[in-house]
Amino acid sequence: MTQNALMIEMTDVMARFISMAGKRLPDDVLQKLAEMRDEEDQEMAKEIYRSMFENLEKAIELDRPICQDTGVINFFVKVGSNYPYQLQLKKILEDAVKKATLDAPLRPNAVSIFDEENTGDNTGERTPFLHWDIADDSDEVEIHLYMTGGGSSMPGRATTLMPSAGYEGVAEFVYDAMVEKGINACPPLIVGVGIAGSMENAALLSKKAILRPIGSQNQNPKAAEMEKAMEAGINRIGFGPQGISGKTSVMGVHLETAARHPATIATAVSVGCWVHRKGTIRFKKDGSYEILSHKGVSL
Repeated sequence: MTQNALMIEMTDVMARFISMAGKRLPDDVLQKLAEMRDEEDQEMAKEIYRSMFENLEKAIELDRPICQDTGVINFFVKVGSNYPYQLQLKKILEDAVKKATLDAPLRPNAVSIFDEENTGDNTGERTPFLHWDIADDSDEVEIHLYMTGGGSSMPGRATTLMPSAGYEGVAEFVYDAMVEKGINACPPLIVGVGIAGSMENAALLSKKAILRPIGSQNQNPKAAEMEKAMEAGINRIGFGPQGISGKTSVMGVHLETAARHPATIATAVSVGCWVHRKGTIRFKKDGSYEILSHKGVSL
């Protein structure tokens, strides 16, 4: 296959992958929602879960997005240092978004700042947003897709705390964000918390946190303990599925960290709604691929 043919094929695969991710929840999210549904003991909450799963089935049956808000598209790209098509990836992903917008279809959500014009194809200034990591001694590329809905962005917060606030201050900041806007984000939620040396680093880590597999734990035992404690605390708020009250409110709380400055504790919160549309796909240098997030799904 020539390079040009491979680029065309990869663009088409990514367009179909984006379309699929807007219509099917990943395996970990689907499993967790099913567990929460089965554990729920409040009648209204159980009815909400029944409606959610009916919606999921209809999305597949009718080949339509799960939610009308198909979000703003983000890619977290882990590209191998030996992957031969690094320079082509940005255009491939932009073209794939344009194609998926028409084919899926996806609601156009890219609005230009100040000019307030919708581009109509979900691309625009720095959109889709691309985050890059390098994998040493690899000739593959792993692409993490995330579709950020407007509601799930509502509780997003970042701040820099004085060190005297301690990690208790981090937890208080997270709880305040959930109490203020969590109900607007279409719960049950996945909550990502970043702690770092500056707000921008904390914000990025909080977004990466919600892309972790649900049920995973931070490798630091103290961080893992804090994840469990914050999950229990937010569940005690009790807003439940779609905010009508229920036994649980979150699918999980994930914490990601980077070394901080001695004089500050920067922290941020990112949230995913119950329609947590993420996906992971890995390409080899010959163009072959594997879908990691949706087992058994073909494009």
